[in-house]
Amino acid sequence: MNKSRRAKRMSRHHARSRKSATLNMVSLMDIFTILVFFLLVSSSSVQDLPNAKQIQLPESASDQLPKETIVIVVGDKDIVVQGRKIASVSDVMRDKNAEIKPLKDELLRLTARKVRKKTADGKPVLREVTIMGDKKIPFALLKKIMLTCTKASYSNISLAVLRKRDKG
Repeated sequence: MNKSRRAKRMSRHHARSRKSATLNMVSLMDIFTILVFFLLVSSSSVQDLPNAKQIQLPESASDQLPKETIVIVVGDKDIVVQGRKIASVSDVMRDKNAEIKPLKDELLRLTARKVRKKTADGKPVLREVTIMGDKKIPFALLKKIMLTCTKASYSNISLAVLRKRDKG
């Protein structure tokens, strides 16, 4: 039995459509790999200060974002450097020395671990430290901490604050 032209055309069309659709997985994997690397790189560039629940930071109109530095957390009971308890606030306040010896020792230990970087003109990069202090700590304690940081060659000292909300 001879097929009509229309029947032949329909059988050719059905023969073409019987091939299963394929999905090129290599290209899809390449796209997702690039996406994962992008997310990893962009998430590591965010610089946050550690969150200490017992500390209430003072408010300020600061426009600069925090840099990645050594962080000294001063609570109502303890002084902590990079997550490691160094001294208690009560002992430091009772001590008549203007310098906090355990804090200086810890800063010098951290300095010895880091490679000293230099600027393009060969000068050493200033060492930086960020102090996260509760807004109720006494100024005498803050002064002792800042003096100790300076004696340990950390000349660039920043104070962590909360950004004030605009009322407008």
